[in-house]
Amino acid sequence: MNPLIPSITVLDLDGVAVDLMQLYSNKTLLLIIYNNDCLGCTGRAIPLAYEFQQDFPSIQVVGIHADFVGRTGNKANIKAIFTSGELPFPIYIDPNHQVYDQLASEGTPQWVLISEKGELFRSVFGSQDNAKNRLFYALESLVATDMSS
Repeated sequence: MNPLIPSITVLDLDGVAVDLMQLYSNKTLLLIIYNNDCLGCTGRAIPLAYEFQQDFPSIQVVGIHADFVGRTGNKANIKAIFTSGELPFPIYIDPNHQVYDQLASEGTPQWVLISEKGELFRSVFGSQDNAKNRLFYALESLVATDMSS
């Protein structure tokens, strides 16, 4: 059995605390933990998250900007990385990289797949093809499992 995640507390872009496990209860979540200063995140992982959102409409993609010393996110600089100025999926801020630490991230981007029951299904680091393939197969497997339960 996979570990249950009781809460994931982040800030919305207006600075309001949000528990993602409550907000998205009973939904399959694909979290992408990233930082604007990570070129692999902004150049490959965020477009990949958008692609997964299109290919797997039953999942909820959520971005979490992990703040590190000297590399913090705010509404303006998070929106600025998107050419349209609009967010392709909800994005939250992880002050002091608490969620990054909570989910034992290896770096950015870190992908965390959570079942609709709130269980950690898979965690994958990276944005290269190997990570993409592992994520794709994990998503296919979890979506099939969630649909059958």
